[in-house]
Amino acid sequence: MAEPVASQALLALRDQIDGLDKQLLDLLNQRARVAERVGEIKRAEGTPFFRPDRVAQVIDKIRAANPGPLKAEHVSAIWREIMSACLALESPQRVAVLGPMGTFCEQAALEYFGGAADMTYCANFDEVFHATASGSAQFGVVGVENMTEGVVTRSLDLFLHTPCHVVGEVSLLIRHNLMRKEPSMHGIEAVLAHPQALAQCQNWLNKHLPDVERRAVSSNAEGSRLAATNPAWAALGSDRASTLFGLHITAHAIQDEAYNRTRFAVICLPQTMATPPATGRDCTSLVVSVPNRPGAMHDLLVPLKKHGVSMTRLESRPARTGQWDYYFYIDLDGHPTQPHVANALAELRELCAFFKMLGAYPVKN
Repeated sequence: MAEPVASQALLALRDQIDGLDKQLLDLLNQRARVAERVGEIKRAEGTPFFRPDRVAQVIDKIRAANPGPLKAEHVSAIWREIMSACLALESPQRVAVLGPMGTFCEQAALEYFGGAADMTYCANFDEVFHATASGSAQFGVVGVENMTEGVVTRSLDLFLHTPCHVVGEVSLLIRHNLMRKEPSMHGIEAVLAHPQALAQCQNWLNKHLPDVERRAVSSNAEGSRLAATNPAWAALGSDRASTLFGLHITAHAIQDEAYNRTRFAVICLPQTMATPPATGRDCTSLVVSVPNRPGAMHDLLVPLKKHGVSMTRLESRPARTGQWDYYFYIDLDGHPTQPHVANALAELRELCAFFKMLGAYPVKN
């Protein structure tokens, strides 16, 4: 069938768009040249190249100045990619994530660093921590908590002994799709996914695939990669993973909770990036242990109440000493530079047998 002939009015608008695209390209390259000069100054002064607080400030200003019709969230995404591309000219950021390509961990890293970041794909979170601590990656991104399945216990354990600290977080809306080489659900023998994903979809799987094996693998993307090798296997994963591995989505968004979010922590060595400055919307994370005696847990909470500091999360993990001791992972509302938070932390430190600051970082509302 012949292609319909465009009207003169449509052709004129296309010409106008082509001209605007050329102007945009010229302006973007002007911005990139300025960014290169910024990089030269930072290199000479020894200041950090990546400043997430600066990225947030620029995006907030652009959103505030946006008259529409572009939506604010779309403007944010565009500017994040512009700034990521310009930063890559100054100094590409190496970021360790759970691999292979197509994981939600990678998606969280892309949301935080932009598409120009240089991703290092790791087999598990142990490798992400090791790559970041050793310096082979400047930053790492690890899952820490899901709304329905709770904390990622391995990440909490790894935080205990790492020299890295948390400098940011990403809260990602998680939608799990059932994907396979075939376009139907007929003949599925196994569903491969990360254990957390299998747990987050268990009601749907119980109803629609009750007799199918559920096989835990290191990541959803790894499950997608394997599903691409066997037509009898299916995977749970993102739209991006289905595209990367050439899989059909046979059922969309099968997670049990519609509003299913996972928190990811951005980590690095203190010499790579210091604790971000206070923004007014911050979280302070720490891990502590207290002597195993009556009232010890109550005593831990007293400094918080005394100084008006809100505790937003409390998790416990066994200390593995054989003495029924526990480490407590605590998130506090606020920043250590705020006097009431600093006073509470100072008193907490005196009470604890073990005290470690994991980081202080801005959070999104």
